[in-house]
Amino acid sequence: MITADDLIALVRVYNPKANAKLISAAYDYGMEMHEGQTRHSGEPYFSHPVAVAAILTEQQLDDATIITALLHDTIEDTKASYQAVAEGFGDEVAMLVDGVTKLTNIQLASTETKQAENFRKLFMAMSKDLRVILVKLADRLHNMRTIKAMRADKQAQKARETMDIFAPLAGRMGMQWMREELEDLAFRVLNPEGRASIIRRFITLQRESGDVIQRITGDMRLELGKAGVEAEVFGRAKKPYSIWRKMQEKEQSFSRLSDIYGFRIITQSEEDCYRTLGAIHQRWRAVPGRFKDYISQPKTNGYRSIHTTVSGRDGKRVEVQIRTRQMHDVAETGVAAHWSYRDGVRSQNPFAVDPAKWIAQLTEQFDAEEDHEDFLEAVKLEMYSDQVFCFTPKGEVVKLPRGATPIDFAFAIHTRIGSACVGAKVDGMRVPLWTRLKNGQSVEIITAEGQTPQATWLDIATTGKAKTAIRRSLREEDRARFIKLGRELARSAFEHVGKRATDKALATAAKNLRLDGMGDLLARLGSAEITGRAVVQSVYPELTPKVGEKVDARRAVIGLQPGQSFDRAPCCQPLPGERIVGITFRGKGVVVHAIDCDRLSAYEDQPDRWLDLHWHDGSHPAVYGATLDVTLGNDAGALGRICTLIGETRANISNLEFLDRKPDFYRLLIYVELRDVAHLHSLMLTLEAESEVAALSRYRNMSRASGETEAQNHTAAKQAP
Repeated sequence: MITADDLIALVRVYNPKANAKLISAAYDYGMEMHEGQTRHSGEPYFSHPVAVAAILTEQQLDDATIITALLHDTIEDTKASYQAVAEGFGDEVAMLVDGVTKLTNIQLASTETKQAENFRKLFMAMSKDLRVILVKLADRLHNMRTIKAMRADKQAQKARETMDIFAPLAGRMGMQWMREELEDLAFRVLNPEGRASIIRRFITLQRESGDVIQRITGDMRLELGKAGVEAEVFGRAKKPYSIWRKMQEKEQSFSRLSDIYGFRIITQSEEDCYRTLGAIHQRWRAVPGRFKDYISQPKTNGYRSIHTTVSGRDGKRVEVQIRTRQMHDVAETGVAAHWSYRDGVRSQNPFAVDPAKWIAQLTEQFDAEEDHEDFLEAVKLEMYSDQVFCFTPKGEVVKLPRGATPIDFAFAIHTRIGSACVGAKVDGMRVPLWTRLKNGQSVEIITAEGQTPQATWLDIATTGKAKTAIRRSLREEDRARFIKLGRELARSAFEHVGKRATDKALATAAKNLRLDGMGDLLARLGSAEITGRAVVQSVYPELTPKVGEKVDARRAVIGLQPGQSFDRAPCCQPLPGERIVGITFRGKGVVVHAIDCDRLSAYEDQPDRWLDLHWHDGSHPAVYGATLDVTLGNDAGALGRICTLIGETRANISNLEFLDRKPDFYRLLIYVELRDVAHLHSLMLTLEAESEVAALSRYRNMSRASGETEAQNHTAAKQAP
């Protein structure tokens, strides 16, 4: 435990004029009051108030705040009284200790009149002096740092309270560093596996890519040096909880997150901030929509900084914050900057604002409010800017995520009300159901008998409760329609592999998929909850290649008779993925043409030779030939670069045929082997982007006979099969 002399030494680092005698007296008084009390860890209880005071010295706060930290639990947990504290340490300290005690006793999750009234009184007290918040936040921070000594259920309770109340409060007061640490400490308790997973992935990433932060920091310092800007550059990986929250919000895995690194550049002047921004944007590409200028438009808590996100090394996105030293002090300490001392005098930071104005405005706004519960809910609206709290016509509060709509509001009240919703009024005005609700709005849901959820509501709703209820209602209401549609989809899917969707086959599929009978199977198929491919695969797994499994080129076409072979027509060179038909030849199998092949006109009067064919689903090998007609600039290495690009797209060049050579260009046919038509389109897009390519098209030689003269050696196109 820190001694009184050690604590005084910490204070005198930034305030040599500190009242050491009064701080020492408060230390002794607190130790005496807490004598015999222990913490869950077995340590003397007074070690906690001392640690809280030490945390506040890091923010360079005044003597009264440090003394309040030493005594903040005396009125609540010992025989000490308000009068005794006032007599020994003054009315200012007594008022601060009393304010912290009231904050400790308030249960923000409750809406009982007593708690609401205490909360009102607390905000009235904080309107006079906000240092009680600073002490309470430091108190919670130390408790979270030592939470392992508590029972598991108490740990979870305190961690949830920290995540829901104290971390947002710290962020609201501009103390972002404290918010991040509180969130991370709570995250460690609430989801230790998730946090450990993030840390492990960070370690793996650093092992694979090296110290990215050090390299990017060096690059930035080099660019600032070139621009003649004197500045400090700091880089860091974002906190595990911050990354976890991004993963949840964006529904992305860790590997797909790009902006997991943050950098701060501290300049000498405001002018240098904008010069730094220019140097950064000149060196790296700015990410659109990720630029904010809080210097020209500061936040209400005094925060000033320029935020931008750029694509750094290896395409990694990094967030950059640019600010002056005075701006940085406010950004780091938030409201504490208003009371901080330097060299024994109150620090005069031009960017520090008096956050008491926020509390004063809030208190004044609800001073005439007679309903205590309304006051409490109104306070919550101010604290939780990341949530939306709306009111029913009866004054009940409904909590929703930001971006929620009247549909979400209706289902949050009751599923029956949500299902019967036909409209909504917000603050008395009729609004569309897709309107995004805002904090404090009064919402009235208009219902009608016989109304049922509409399919379009799924695009409007944002909460899981609403979406689940809508889907359930739609499934029940449209079950007959879905069954009818599902039967058609099943018939098509089974015919695609040359089978019939009999009742027995469908019953077998339902059993294999663990569904409640054929009706349930068809309803889910019709509502797109399962696919026709999955149904067929459950019955005929050998006919439906698994994802990633290569389709055998010898059985790539569906619709042939047993024992029939096929050849691709050399005129149109059909590829998997294209619509195809087959023309039969006696003793020689089937020649497959693309549906738009001009040579099919030769068989129009022989419909009995036509076969309706399909390519097999699945991943095909790159063995299907196609021809590209390419015109290239006659530059050194141009053909080599084109061939390299073709290889990079996993296509194989089987032949090259030059058609025309000129001094400035040459034209050639490139014969490539591809997987399917999508592979062809991807390859052509890649080649078209090259400056050397003057013209590019798919080449189809209709002068080449299809099956009968070359592949089949038949004597005439119209010979009967």
